[in-house]
Amino acid sequence: MSTLRRAGTSASPRPRKRPEELRSHQWYGAEGLRSFSHRARTRQLGYLPEEHLGKPVIAILNTWSDINPCHVHLRDRAQAVKRGVWQAGGFPLEFPVSTLSETFQKPTPMLYRNLLAMETEELCRSYPVDGAVLLGGCDKSTPALLMGAASADLPAVFVPAGPMLPGHWRNEVLGSGTDMWKYWDDKRAGLIGDCELSELEQGLARSPGHCMTMGTASTLTAAAEALGVTVPGASSIPAVDSGHDRMAAASGLRVVELVRQDLRLSEILTREAYEDAVATVLALGGSTNAVIHLIAMAGRSGVRLTLDDFDRIARTVPVLADLRPGGRYLMEDFHFAGGLPGFLSRLTDVLHLDRPTVAHPTLREQLDGAMVHNPEVIRPRDNPLAEEGGVAVLRGNLCPDGAVIKHIAAEPRLLQHTGPAVVFDDYRTMQATINDPALGITEDSVLVLRNAGPLGGPGMPEYGMLPIPGHLLEQGVRDMVRISDARMSGTSYGACVLHIAPESYVGGPLALVRDGDQITLDVAARVLRLEVDDAELARRRAGWIAPPPRFERGYGALYQEQMTQADTGCDFRFLARPGAVPEPYAG
Repeated sequence: MSTLRRAGTSASPRPRKRPEELRSHQWYGAEGLRSFSHRARTRQLGYLPEEHLGKPVIAILNTWSDINPCHVHLRDRAQAVKRGVWQAGGFPLEFPVSTLSETFQKPTPMLYRNLLAMETEELCRSYPVDGAVLLGGCDKSTPALLMGAASADLPAVFVPAGPMLPGHWRNEVLGSGTDMWKYWDDKRAGLIGDCELSELEQGLARSPGHCMTMGTASTLTAAAEALGVTVPGASSIPAVDSGHDRMAAASGLRVVELVRQDLRLSEILTREAYEDAVATVLALGGSTNAVIHLIAMAGRSGVRLTLDDFDRIARTVPVLADLRPGGRYLMEDFHFAGGLPGFLSRLTDVLHLDRPTVAHPTLREQLDGAMVHNPEVIRPRDNPLAEEGGVAVLRGNLCPDGAVIKHIAAEPRLLQHTGPAVVFDDYRTMQATINDPALGITEDSVLVLRNAGPLGGPGMPEYGMLPIPGHLLEQGVRDMVRISDARMSGTSYGACVLHIAPESYVGGPLALVRDGDQITLDVAARVLRLEVDDAELARRRAGWIAPPPRFERGYGALYQEQMTQADTGCDFRFLARPGAVPEPYAG
């Protein structure tokens, strides 16, 4: 891949660091007892002085684990990164860090995103490392690693885990997540049985790697590439493709040069970079989860990114990626159609082309020669999948601090809708009662779930795609308006309003909704409104009782104390605030 070759050789006029100027020199090169001890313990590890003294020390932060299918191949990719670091004259050290497995971790890995961010920051700060390579990809790992690395502000390169191979079942190409929801509804509607479901289990996820639709994982790794923290083309390479190994090695090569140039993340992660990442996510028809994560990531970089920025940029970019769940194709198709470099070549009029990336002095140079090879997958500007970006920001008396909807994945008839609320106070109750005919749910009803937000969830689980009642599925209904303070899987689809802020658990207006209240959704007008007068809402608020805390001790208690709301990124207050952190004394 030519982009990877260019990434390793990009010229720069920046002066190169001398060995005694490296951060790791404080541990290894100084006189005194401590440096002697550090060198002796490195000999204990089996390393020769010639292997590490005077060389950039590179931390490889690896989120591999046996229970994370998205990252199960990253143990091998770390070896490829090490090859690259050694070839460039650096010294690699692999660090195991928290694995955030979307498929297994409960109640949600979102509860632990900030924990991995803390771990990343403190490992980079407390050990003798000059730069870092970050290995991740499953939904929360990408923002967590970049949030922590941004706070530590060392030279760093992100290595995306890569999408898995397309799924297959009876001559159908499957998209993980998206087709899971589809066929599960078919099972509930009686269209398929246990035998078909068993076959689907075997074919839905065929290899290591994250979801191969434009779900949250693909959205955020694409955002990372758009931010300029990966080598070009990295985000769409299939996890099991040999090109993924080469990309990992190229990342190891590149980070050593970044250390020598002292090109830190603070120079890469600028306001212009974040605006370009937002434009990329919206033009991809990406996951609503990216809204929360990019706001949090920007905050760690000292950039104030808001919901209004997303809505403003959404009106300037079309959706050009015909990818599931909003389109037809999968990530392997996108990769061979030109990947993100080809995609961004369609958007150069809205991008900040003169900002730096980890691979090139400017994004303009990085995109030079990028091409689109399949205009069905990556559409031209005059044939978009949608005229505006795929996520809309809503306001109104039900969401005074905002809410979001991925409108390109909803049935168009529901984008302007008024209907009666059917309210569920928690997810378990909803699961147990959603099919009860006594609730009187029709296709015009508005399903409302509360107490599923950042604090109420806890952790804001992906509960937002509320199931459609079985009797409606049997009638052929496949979409309804659904409203919650939860999140939704990026692989999901439907007219689901999400991230309502402030959440119901802290007394947001969602806590005041009652069965039968009329709710209006108008995506074109960017409105979500509860059709109840202010006096009645004030009366209900006066009777609202705050729920008890979810946690009495442990990490959960810290989370509960420090968590912010969805519109500000769900970061911890003490991590998001500005302020200096001293370098550790290594002597």
